[in-house]
Amino acid sequence: MAIKLVVLALLTGFLAGAVFAFVEVPIPAPPELPGIMGIVGIYLGYKAVQAAGVSVDLLEAVGL
Repeated sequence: MAIKLVVLALLTGFLAGAVFAFVEVPIPAPPELPGIMGIVGIYLGYKAVQAAGVSVDLLEAVGL
């Protein structure tokens, strides 16, 4: 993973958060640690399934 990409993502998130605060709109992310850990859990679960190499094509399963 390129560190430049990580820094740009962090900067983009920081600026988006600043804009939300400036216009007094709640951020579209959980503001408390349990919610943030839920998002981390979703990411880790996604990566675990990718690493295991298992998946189901839902569109194929429903015939599309």
